[in-house]
Amino acid sequence: MTISIAHLGPPGTYTEQAAIFYVNWLNKSTGIEAILSPYPTIYQSLHAVSDGEAQLAVVPVENSIEGSVSITLDTLWQFDSLRIQLALVLPIAHMLISCASNLDKIETVYSHPQALAQCQGWLERFLPTVQIIPSNSTTEALQRLEQETTTAAIASSRAAQLYKLPILASNINDNPENFTRFWVVSQGEVDAEYQTSKVPTSHTSLAFSMPANTPGALVKPLQIFAQLGINLSRIESRPTKRSLGEYLFFMDLEADAKETQIQSALAELATHTEILKILGAYNVLPINAVT
Repeated sequence: MTISIAHLGPPGTYTEQAAIFYVNWLNKSTGIEAILSPYPTIYQSLHAVSDGEAQLAVVPVENSIEGSVSITLDTLWQFDSLRIQLALVLPIAHMLISCASNLDKIETVYSHPQALAQCQGWLERFLPTVQIIPSNSTTEALQRLEQETTTAAIASSRAAQLYKLPILASNINDNPENFTRFWVVSQGEVDAEYQTSKVPTSHTSLAFSMPANTPGALVKPLQIFAQLGINLSRIESRPTKRSLGEYLFFMDLEADAKETQIQSALAELATHTEILKILGAYNVLPINAVT
């Protein structure tokens, strides 16, 4: 059995790096073989799974410095059929890649907005006058660097190796403790097929909307989990895009949605929400080293 895994491309992105780790882990754990399918955007990666073009997608959801990746959250809310199967945590080390002879020659720096933000202090210190241009991925601009010797990109050391480009400065992220969490997403509940039965499910992610103009509406959902002693490892609001001041709420619970106690809590939560979506119950796998 060979499956297709969508991810943010072009080749060399951190998302591809996480996807390669997952492909190897999946094969060792289940015997399933997979091919990687790069897409230009995170939205298109998830849309490919929703449309059945790919069986899985690996998408970034949160960085330890810059916070959540909003397009991932918004798209999971939009596509009802998508479910999280696994989380991967990747350490991030950014490199400044350029064919310029030195930093003084650089006029423009490209990268994904998250990577640019993670290196903002370094850029202000060493390249205060350059033009900063966001791109769809960390690797999108790499193919232009050989022709544009005043241009640089922020990407991984692996990307520099793949494209055979020189690294002008290493480890330029402002905080060395830089990690990105990725979700492995499928269409519908596939449970153990892409997980492993050896490790108990440790996390559940959900999202919900609240009735408009209800004072204290968020208090009750929080109380439900607090009374059960369930830790919320993340809670975040996103606009509904319907009206100013209306929000969706995303929560990560350190609990298994299949447990009877959690199912009862979710049933009670449903009575206090407008729409409740269980995005998935899953385990977290750390990726131990940057390659």
